[in-house]
Amino acid sequence: MISKHSHEQSDRGEGVEVVQNEPYEDPNHGNGQLTEKRVYLNSKLPSWARAVVPKIFYVTEKAWNYYPYTITEYTCSFLPKFSIHIETKYEDNKGSNDSIFDKEAKDLEREVCFIDIASDEIPERYYKESEDPKYFKSQKTGRGQLKEGWRETHQPIMCSYKLVTVKFEVWGLQTRVEQFVHKVVRDILLIGHRQAFAWVDEWYDMTMDDVREYEKNMHEKTNIKVCNQHSSTVDEIESHAKART
Repeated sequence: MISKHSHEQSDRGEGVEVVQNEPYEDPNHGNGQLTEKRVYLNSKLPSWARAVVPKIFYVTEKAWNYYPYTITEYTCSFLPKFSIHIETKYEDNKGSNDSIFDKEAKDLEREVCFIDIASDEIPERYYKESEDPKYFKSQKTGRGQLKEGWRETHQPIMCSYKLVTVKFEVWGLQTRVEQFVHKVVRDILLIGHRQAFAWVDEWYDMTMDDVREYEKNMHEKTNIKVCNQHSSTVDEIESHAKART
């Protein structure tokens, strides 16, 4: 789902370039998968943000997937005080575990935000009726359509719990940037999980080998769309970052 979404969102030199996607072993979490990406998104920034960043820049995403636990981190080379850290835990329930992150977030101020993939509104420019869980019906699984009260009646059901921490330690912009990023992250999670449900017939029968082969092919196609525009600018970006540091 992530590979397909990245491909759809990449065009004319903007989007997601996959740098690596390989097995990874952690002493605490066991075997998993490490993925590193560069996300080019200048045109998607609000005008006030474009005014303070280089014309071309990228955000680095690193993700460690030890399903049912994952860690995702975002950093920006020319903004050393900016970071996004997302921990994810998956459980087979309808969002009823209120203490799932108590250990990780005991010293943090938290706002709990519940995302309903069927009922919550998404930005109009991203809406597709074919990806609307209220209307989608899976041919392979029989799941859907998700009408009001679906969480109480549909099986199987799983909740993706996210602990999102945003830091931007720049005086005068900190609160504005952190609030903006939290809103963007929420929209991305809502859209992505709607797509995961609406695309179920594409991935439902896949083995893990099928998934890796699909990822490999899709990453190659996406990198072609993105990197042709940026191959001559990466050195420029890194030089700019060093100069600012």
